[in-house]
Amino acid sequence: MTVMTVEQIEHFLDEVFPQRMGTIESVGEMSATMRLTIGNEHLRPGPRVSGPTMMGFADVAMYVAILAQIGPEPMAVTSDLNCHFLRAASGDHDIIAHAKLIKLGRRLAVGEVQIVSTADETKPVIHVTASYVLPDKP
Repeated sequence: MTVMTVEQIEHFLDEVFPQRMGTIESVGEMSATMRLTIGNEHLRPGPRVSGPTMMGFADVAMYVAILAQIGPEPMAVTSDLNCHFLRAASGDHDIIAHAKLIKLGRRLAVGEVQIVSTADETKPVIHVTASYVLPDKP
């Protein structure tokens, strides 16, 4: 069961993490889906979506999935992020991140993110595994 809605998470992120990228499309049980509209700032030559853009976007999607489960927590932080770039993402299409939590414990969250291009949503362009350290609750 989620404890925050899309609107609540967006409002919280506007306050604590306004520089994040992407918009939240949905949150669910142990999951989140986000979309990033690609602009010139996200491109590398090709034009292709840059690796740092996709890594950062995946990180935000994981954070959103966690927030939906635990509530507003600014100090849930990335402790590990591993990326597998599978194919190029065309710079003239949006990208969508599907984040799924595999484990949500008291001190650690582990999950994965697949990013697809709207050019072909059946083929992932990047697969990310990540873990977050969660702060102690009083």
